[in-house]
Amino acid sequence: MPAVARKQLPLRPAGPDTVAALLDWYDRERRDLPWRAKPGRKADPYKVWLSEIMLQQTTVKAVIPYFLKFLARWPNVKALAATDRDEVLAAWAGLGYYARARKLHECAQVVAGELGGKFPRRVEELIHLPGVGPYTAAAIAAIAFNEPATPVDGNVERVTARLFAVRQPLPHAKPELKRLAATLTPHDRPGDFAQAMMDLGATICSPKSPSCLVCPLQADCAAAAKGLESTLPAKLEKPDRPVRFGLAFLALREDGHVLLRRRPDAGLLGGMLEVPSTPWTDEAPSASGVVRAAPVRGSWWEVPGLVIHTFTHFRLELSVYRAIVPVDADLTFWAEPERCRWVHRRDLPDAALPSVMRKVIAHALRQQ
Repeated sequence: MPAVARKQLPLRPAGPDTVAALLDWYDRERRDLPWRAKPGRKADPYKVWLSEIMLQQTTVKAVIPYFLKFLARWPNVKALAATDRDEVLAAWAGLGYYARARKLHECAQVVAGELGGKFPRRVEELIHLPGVGPYTAAAIAAIAFNEPATPVDGNVERVTARLFAVRQPLPHAKPELKRLAATLTPHDRPGDFAQAMMDLGATICSPKSPSCLVCPLQADCAAAAKGLESTLPAKLEKPDRPVRFGLAFLALREDGHVLLRRRPDAGLLGGMLEVPSTPWTDEAPSASGVVRAAPVRGSWWEVPGLVIHTFTHFRLELSVYRAIVPVDADLTFWAEPERCRWVHRRDLPDAALPSVMRKVIAHALRQQ
C-alpha cells in the first residue's frame, strides 16, 4: 500500500502556548549548571551575577572551571570585594576580555560596601552597577529575582529569529528580536523562561544544524514551516580581521626571574601583566629598533618563529626577543620602570598573565 501523506497542521503563532511548551521541556531537560538553583530553590544572586559576567562572550564549557575556582576562593560578594584586585586578575587569567575582571571586582566592592552585600533586584537599579549592561541586568533580575525581564543573548536571538522568521540580518535585527522575545516573557517564571530559551538555543536550536524534529517549539516555528531554520538569523558578512605586529622582550634574570610589566588600566588587556612589548601597529617593526625598544640592556637575540594570537577584532603577530641579564639589571633608563616587576619563573602560573603573554613566555623559554 502506498504511504499515506501526513496532513500538515497549520502554523500556530508563537504565544502563551509556546511559553508553556518551552517550560514543560525545560522542566524535563534543563542543564545542570553550577550557578543554577535546583528546582524549587531560590537562586543565589551572587552566583547568578558572577556567572553572567563570566559568560559574556565566553562559552559555558570555558566558564565552569573558572566559576568553581572563584566560588571556592570567594564564596560571597563580601569575600570577593575584600580581596586584592591583582588576585582577581590572576584568577581570571586565560578567560579573556579582562575588563570584565576589573569591573567584577569594582562591582563587588560597590555591592558589599554601598549596598550592604545585597544585589538590587530591578533592572533599573542593576544597570548602574559597574560592568552590568542591559543584558546582564535583565538576566540577574529575571533569574535571581524572578522579575519579568527579558535577557537576550545569542541563543535567545537565534531562537526568536526562527520562531518569528525574522529575516533582517544581525546586528540590525537586535532591537526587533528583543521586542519579540519580550512579547513571550511570562510574568510567572520569567527566570526559568529565560534559562529555557538559552538552553534550547544551546542544545537543540543550534546555529548550523538545528534538531527541529525533537524541538518542543517546532509547531510554533515560522522558520521551520518555511524551511528557513538553517539560514536564520541572517548575519552581515564580517570583514577580514586586520593584522597587527609588535616585538616582545623576554628578559630572564640569572636568578630565574622574568621581567613583567603592568598594562595601563584603560584599553585592551587593561591592568594585566605582560612581557614588555612595543605598541601593536599595522606595520611590522624593523629589527633596527630592537635595542632602542628593549627594556633592559643586554645581548638580545630573536627567538625563531612568531607568536600568533587572534583577538576579536584583529590578529596579532609578535616577534619575540630573549636575553639573559644580571641580577642587578638596570631599568632606570627605560620609560615607566615603576610599572615593571621581576617574577620568578615558578610563580608565573599564578601571575595575572593573559593567554597571549603565556604564549610569548612559553615560546621564549622553549628555546633554551
